[in-house]
Amino acid sequence: MNRHLLLIVPALLAGCTTVGPDHRTPAMDLPAAYRAADGWKPAEPSDHLPRGNWWRAYEDPALDALIERLDRANPDLQSALGSFRQARAAAAQARAGFRPEVGLSASASRSRGTAIQGRSANLSSTTQLALDASWEADLWGRIAREVEAAGAELAGSGADLASVRLALHAELVQNYFQLRSTDGQRDLYARTVAAYERAYEVAGNRVAAGVATHGDEVQALAQLRAAQAQAVDLDLTRTQLQNAIAVLVGEAPSAFALDVAAGELVQPPSTPVGLPSALLERRPDVAAAERRVAAANARIGVAQAAWFPSLTLSASTGYAGNNFAQWFSAPAFVWSFGLSTAQAVFDGGRRDAQIESARAAHDITVAQYRQTVLGALQEVEDNLSALRLLEDEAVLLAQALAASREAESLALNRYRAGTASYTEVITAQTAALNNARSLVQLRGRQYSASALLNKAVGGGWEGAAAAP
Repeated sequence: MNRHLLLIVPALLAGCTTVGPDHRTPAMDLPAAYRAADGWKPAEPSDHLPRGNWWRAYEDPALDALIERLDRANPDLQSALGSFRQARAAAAQARAGFRPEVGLSASASRSRGTAIQGRSANLSSTTQLALDASWEADLWGRIAREVEAAGAELAGSGADLASVRLALHAELVQNYFQLRSTDGQRDLYARTVAAYERAYEVAGNRVAAGVATHGDEVQALAQLRAAQAQAVDLDLTRTQLQNAIAVLVGEAPSAFALDVAAGELVQPPSTPVGLPSALLERRPDVAAAERRVAAANARIGVAQAAWFPSLTLSASTGYAGNNFAQWFSAPAFVWSFGLSTAQAVFDGGRRDAQIESARAAHDITVAQYRQTVLGALQEVEDNLSALRLLEDEAVLLAQALAASREAESLALNRYRAGTASYTEVITAQTAALNNARSLVQLRGRQYSASALLNKAVGGGWEGAAAAP
């Protein structure tokens, strides 16, 4: 019998195969280039730009420090890291299916029999030490497909981790430059309030001299108070942005503060976007979606393998006797070896339903993958368009601001000379303030679009995600 087993097992192992379809990346009809890039200013040579830490292109040390704090303490990032560790453990658990299970057991018992016809009851002792092993031969590739699925899920979880990190980095960059934009607006309003105070003083002097009506003074005061109120509202905006940044870096808002940034925002650095096909390699969410297609495909094979017979080899060796003293002696040595197989014959359609469910799950992941790719293309197109059109808008706004400031200066001079009403001054001042604030806000929008474009093209992430 043992000889037969030794002949059967190699024959079965030699016939091992893997059932189920092999994974292929879903086909996508990608454009040759981004439409929104047509007519956009050509990017300068970018080989010198950092590829991993994309935010360093902004050359802002304060931002770099905030990103480092986010990477250390952001709760969402820590949660994503925990999910990655779970996937890594699940992959290790699946790979363990290739190896035999070995167990060690020991037992000792003492029993008393029933007394018969006045005889004393017999007492007996039994002791046993055994080493047991079992191994399932992966004849049809069920375990291999489970390992393949777990490995794909691990790669997808790694890409998810990279995607969460990229999204958090982009959100922090957006909030940071919105705060910088708000600081610029606060500086603008500080200068504006000072100018309006001087205009109010001029109006008061003219009223005192009898060359202007009290209405001019009231109009000047109303304009001054409105500008002061807007400055207070900007303080609220800055506080909320600062609190949002505090949460992103994992700190309590009450214990976090950012110094007021000096200087105005200028045009953000250009972002090389590459070709649409590069998104399939650079976007971590696209990579995660593709890996989940692979995992779902492998699970089809797992479901199909349930229809085929399973083969399990088992072996046991050890010592048994009436007492411990008999252990490790030749007469007490025992062993066994066995082979078992099982084959499903009828299950009422359960396995067929599981196969169909696995195929449907695969179709779902394919559709999700294609939707992710299309969404990625849209994000790149949207932010390319935003950057190109916002720059055109910035040029026009700068021209409008220069003209409105000249009109403001002329109106004030005419008012001092008594040849213009204060209403004309207010109109010119309001136009100049609105254009100046719009230009500062537009620079903030440009930086937001720049951060979103970096996120849309995958930041500095390349290839398969690795453990942090």
